[in-house]
Amino acid sequence: MTELSLDRNRYLEAKALWVRRKTLEMAVVANAGHLGGAFSCTDILVALYYGGVLRFDPHNPHWDGRDRFILSKGHAGLALYPILADLGFFPISELESFASKIGINPDINNIPGVEVNTGSLGQGFGVGAGLSLSGKIDRKDFCTVVLLGDGECYEGSVWETALFAAHHKLKLVAIIDYNGLSATDFTKNIIRQEPFENKWKAFGWNTVSINGHSFAEILRVLKDIHDPKSNKPLAVVAYTIKGKGVSFMENKISWHHGVPRGDELEVARRELTS
Repeated sequence: MTELSLDRNRYLEAKALWVRRKTLEMAVVANAGHLGGAFSCTDILVALYYGGVLRFDPHNPHWDGRDRFILSKGHAGLALYPILADLGFFPISELESFASKIGINPDINNIPGVEVNTGSLGQGFGVGAGLSLSGKIDRKDFCTVVLLGDGECYEGSVWETALFAAHHKLKLVAIIDYNGLSATDFTKNIIRQEPFENKWKAFGWNTVSINGHSFAEILRVLKDIHDPKSNKPLAVVAYTIKGKGVSFMENKISWHHGVPRGDELEVARRELTS
């Protein structure tokens, strides 16, 4: 396996399966959640936090040397919370009552390890660019990583930020969870985004396309994000499957949000334990 040992890959796959399972159960308890988009970006989140990409300290969430991670597609927060809890940012037991204590979208007041409140699409990316610029001005060596949705890239603020970041040569990574679906339809039926990669390149970004469910590919493109010689921000177009891991959810518009019940819930549980 390219640049990733078999044992390491199995470890990350097991973590991803656990995260999807916890995400499902949290949605069931709350009777709310965006499982489709949470499942499509789970492998990316697992690679970032368990693959040695991000620098962080669960015992000191505000450590000055930490990397800044922003989940700009905040509706997928359900996939982030089990990871933060598992790593020790807060007790795993709190996941059981997340609906009342934590909430659906990332919230800096209630969730240790969250950098920015997100949920209004298009805003997290701009904040990430601001954090990156502040780091450059203060001569800090942290990297800012922002995870966006492909539907989120309909927002004009995304492209304003892309221009800004390239102009200032920021140490900024944009990972686009490109699952091809938004809340109501396939993106190709709403407003065609292709040639998507070329647009990022034209805006002055180093741009790479990967399989967003391949840990080897994810880690390969992110291994040099702390390189001080980099003079361009990096855009990673991660092609994913919405609802990844649960057969009846995969590539289905209806599972942008919603919670399975009855037989569907049993199928989902079974598929996320095998």
